[in-house]
Amino acid sequence: MEKIKYRLVFNRKKTLNKEGKALVQVEATLNKRKVYMTTNVYLRPEWWNKDKKLVVNHPQADGLNLMLWQFMLDLQNLEIEMWKRGVTPTLAMIKNYGRTVPDISFKAFGHKIIEESDRSEKTRENLRSTVRMVCKFRPGVDFADITYTFLREFEQFLKEQGKSMNTVAKHLRQLRTIVNEAINHGLIKIDDYPFRKFKIKQEKGHFEWLTPNELKRIESCKVSGKYERIKDAFLFCCYTGLRYSDFVRLRPEWIEKINGKPWLHLFTKKTDTEIRLPLSLLFDGKAIEIINKYSDISSLVHIPGNHDANVMLSEVVKTAKINKRVTWHTARHTCATLLVYQGVPITTVQKILGHSSLRTTQIYSEIMPRTVVKDLKIAAKKQRQ
Repeated sequence: MEKIKYRLVFNRKKTLNKEGKALVQVEATLNKRKVYMTTNVYLRPEWWNKDKKLVVNHPQADGLNLMLWQFMLDLQNLEIEMWKRGVTPTLAMIKNYGRTVPDISFKAFGHKIIEESDRSEKTRENLRSTVRMVCKFRPGVDFADITYTFLREFEQFLKEQGKSMNTVAKHLRQLRTIVNEAINHGLIKIDDYPFRKFKIKQEKGHFEWLTPNELKRIESCKVSGKYERIKDAFLFCCYTGLRYSDFVRLRPEWIEKINGKPWLHLFTKKTDTEIRLPLSLLFDGKAIEIINKYSDISSLVHIPGNHDANVMLSEVVKTAKINKRVTWHTARHTCATLLVYQGVPITTVQKILGHSSLRTTQIYSEIMPRTVVKDLKIAAKKQRQ
């Protein structure tokens, strides 16, 4: 790690009194960044030797020089003490000399709260990725460095790294999570919260879903062998909204009888959210019909890994003559979209999908063309009659 470099500078531009005196400062440089610290020493230009960085021609020149050099020595000693304590010195820490210095760096704190949290492994890896990206942007970053300006510059850095707008937003949200933890631990004052006026920009996500007609085409398409199991597994996820990661974990004991009706009860792998699905009520119980084709649900979920399953699914979709890029997650989008436009309350769809935020579920109310909505409403009306 590069050490901080110090030098005395005479700031002629800040002449603060009628006597024409200007401030002597200490310039600290690290990784091409600079901060300036006041020494509270004011001199006339003729009292300062620019080349030797010394006070000259002043009645107390020796004393002033001793005081200035002692000031820089104290900063260097502070830096050494930080290294001894295992803390990587930053310019913000040095500038705050004389104030309370955090005993942990941003990087160390970030890793600490990530490893000690009860978040899922995927979430923790995402947070680790953001910590690495922040440290790549500004090595030795300290909490005091994280200001509104820092966020703007970090956002621009991510864009220059070729990151999409939504990936940039993801990193900024994860940085916000770490900053919030730092506030909770007293490392950042609430008044210094950098995200207060910073707006995280994000593009509206685009995803594929199947219309009722396309879903029927897959249901009726003729495939055999391993492709039939892939088709059934995918349709099961269309009828239940399950992610691939939850589908392949299904066990027979997770299907319970409530008032004589089968319900699927599980905790999702991604968010550890508890969900209960009334299988006989969703899509007229088609999920139950698929389960009954197999000896038990364990046989149904015995499919290849996600990548290979998607490759096989593309063949099923081609057989059904559907011209869309369909992946396993399309099933979840299809389930949510069709339920919303069948008139199922958005809060119920939220519970079926296991979304922690209603805002996540509400995107499904904006993606289907009005013609399809109209057809669904007519079909629902006929069914009620």
